Amino acid sequence: MSAAAKKRKFAIFASGSGSNAQVLFERAADGTIPGEVACLVCDRPGAGVLERAEKAGVPALVYRPRDFADKAAYEAELVRELRARGVEFVVLAGYMRLCGPTFLEAYGGRTINVHPSLLPMFPGATAIADAFAAGVKYTGVTVHFIDEGMDTGPILRQETVHVEADDTLESLAAKIHEVEHRLLPEVTRLLVSGELRME
Repeated sequence: MSAAAKKRKFAIFASGSGSNAQVLFERAADGTIPGEVACLVCDRPGAGVLERAEKAGVPALVYRPRDFADKAAYEAELVRELRARGVEFVVLAGYMRLCGPTFLEAYGGRTINVHPSLLPMFPGATAIADAFAAGVKYTGVTVHFIDEGMDTGPILRQETVHVEADDTLESLAAKIHEVEHRLLPEVTRLLVSGELRME
């Protein structure tokens, strides 16, 4: 069996432009992450991440929740597809949906999420803008295991980003994304290599 055949498989879930997914594609391709990206799952047709996946040669699957009877049916199809592809781990890289019981039963202890704040501060989809508006002196990035809550679950890694007096919302976002692009691949490497486990 070849070394490539022995690689553990992970899936990436994303909803938007896919800059975090792009870094994961690259780090898996160059061997920094000792795993294979089995597929990208996206809930938004036309999202920028789909083009990134195509260029990286990663199979892209688009599932719109509204095409299913309910959330359980949507997640059951995701789980079926992931299992069919031999996926062991899932990385949420800008996936803008909460995962429910059907998904968590299958992958809850093996799924991580990246969030652009120092949780538990500033959860939710507008974390960077919320931190900027609050006038905090620092914010950051968190990578955590998921549970049923919004941006809750055991924290794995955090890194601080200082907010300078001359920062704009755009410059702060750029600094946070830079940290995300370093921290998420690092934690993904630990997850796929078996060095991280949910207690």
